[in-house]
Amino acid sequence: MRRAKLPMFLTALTAVFAGVFLGSAAAQAAPAAKAGCTTDAKLVPSCGVLWGGAAGGFTSKPRDLEHRDWEKLSGRTATIFHTYHKGDEVFPTKAEIAMTQDPAAPRVLMLNWKIAYKSTWAAVAAGKQDARIDAFAARIKAYDKKVFLVLNHEPENDVIARKGSGMQARHFAAMYRHTIQRLRAQGADNVVNVLAYMGNEKWMAQSWWADLYPGDDVIDWIGLDSYVSVEKGYYHQGLFADLLDRKPKNGLGFYDWATTRHASKPLMIAEWGGYHRIGKTTDKTAVYNSVLPELAKRPAIKAIVHFDTKHDDQGNRDISIDSTKSSLAAFRKLAANPIFNVTIG
Repeated sequence: MRRAKLPMFLTALTAVFAGVFLGSAAAQAAPAAKAGCTTDAKLVPSCGVLWGGAAGGFTSKPRDLEHRDWEKLSGRTATIFHTYHKGDEVFPTKAEIAMTQDPAAPRVLMLNWKIAYKSTWAAVAAGKQDARIDAFAARIKAYDKKVFLVLNHEPENDVIARKGSGMQARHFAAMYRHTIQRLRAQGADNVVNVLAYMGNEKWMAQSWWADLYPGDDVIDWIGLDSYVSVEKGYYHQGLFADLLDRKPKNGLGFYDWATTRHASKPLMIAEWGGYHRIGKTTDKTAVYNSVLPELAKRPAIKAIVHFDTKHDDQGNRDISIDSTKSSLAAFRKLAANPIFNVTIG
């Protein structure tokens, strides 16, 4: 989860559009309940949508305990257990593995890895971090269960568009290709990778944005980490549709870009949530109520993973599901929908 810089001015037009979406989303029918949904070799569900969570963000609390507590709060097992790692950290950890061994609450790991930590994308692509890749390959093969792997989520925010930086967009693509190809060559065929973008219109407008994509042959899923404000007139105020449709001037929205340019790839909302500033508590019910209608209209979305925290990386945004009682009630109603009844195959 990253925070984009706020513009110097905010317009009332954003609030007007959000109001329009509120009415239209509520009028849409929810997806029909389905039974017997399972996942294939790439963890794509045969029907329904995978449900996941990343709880305890920006705290020092153990992620596994936070995840279990969040499941109790939300009323559903979060099948995707999203965790974060960097550099030479040894993972999956014992606690993470234990979370996938509970027969009463089946889960699959989503491991977020900043492989170039204290290095550069160019260095990874050149083979200078192969020891890291090889060590991870050995561990994940020994784990012997399917896992989602996100390499350097939200790369847009880490691009240094300067020659010689080793962190240009093309270096990210090269790093990604090298890592996935090396993992495959070493037989780590239980890794299902997800390329997770920020999908912010500022970054999508950059001349280098298209250079981030490493190629369909090394991508399993396309992911999006995106959020909406629930404060009227505040930056990125809106509903679930708004976080999917942000676009640069004269360009495609993220969902349309993914589904037209890379139509064969399933789409994961790898981080999402509604936020308000701390001290500006605002109900999030409208955002949660808008999710099911959008899933009904957007069949490419095969997984959604809520990011939950009482304060973000800047310390002033609350993305928790229980900041108000009505917000929690709406989220629990969303979580209870049978569209999320997917069994990991």
